[in-house]
Amino acid sequence: MPSALPLADFEFAPFLQALGVTLRLALVTAAILVAFGIPLAQWLNTSRFRGIWLLQVIVGLPVVLPPTVLGFYLLMAFNPTRPPGLWWMQWRGEALSFSFVGLVVGSVLYSLPYAVQPFQAALAAVPGPLVEAAAASGAPPWRAFLRVRVPLARRGLLVGAALSFAHTVGEFGVVMMIGGSIPGKTRVASIALYDAAEKADYPTAHVYAVTLLALSGVMLSLVNWLQRRSPN
Repeated sequence: MPSALPLADFEFAPFLQALGVTLRLALVTAAILVAFGIPLAQWLNTSRFRGIWLLQVIVGLPVVLPPTVLGFYLLMAFNPTRPPGLWWMQWRGEALSFSFVGLVVGSVLYSLPYAVQPFQAALAAVPGPLVEAAAASGAPPWRAFLRVRVPLARRGLLVGAALSFAHTVGEFGVVMMIGGSIPGKTRVASIALYDAAEKADYPTAHVYAVTLLALSGVMLSLVNWLQRRSPN
């Protein structure tokens, strides 16, 4: 049974290291999803491409797909003996698997729907006449998008960014499959929690669990606050 938490015996250096990797991964993933996901969301909202439904399915698939399935296929793709893992190996001289860059790739794919779907909802909720007025004034479509639609949808866009950050913080299956548990490189807090529990080091597991619970609570509170402030 889990024992009481003797803080005097807790090692803070590995904890801070794992927490640092976790927050770095979440920040990088959220930043990439904002930069890539907002244009993607707008395209999904406006495209008349007949196969758009298939792309919508692909984007939303991680919501229902077991993370180990995605992790397995990413591990195969990262194999340094064949493309695309081979191309990365030739370019960078290291394998994508069990690297921080590999974790970022996996996290972006796994958290994609948690960013893109809120982005789509926020951008679609912007009143069309406002964007049309900007276009009528002579502004090119990209400028009307950046100066009118994006600012008006900002709260919904922040919700998507916050959800992708929070989702990345709590990742386990994907990062375990493609990153393992390399201290200072791929060992995130969720993996460190699993390692501690597996070793019956319950005091350490408690600290990781409470920290992840607190982070999740803060991010969920932020999302709820943003959603209450505006329908976007």
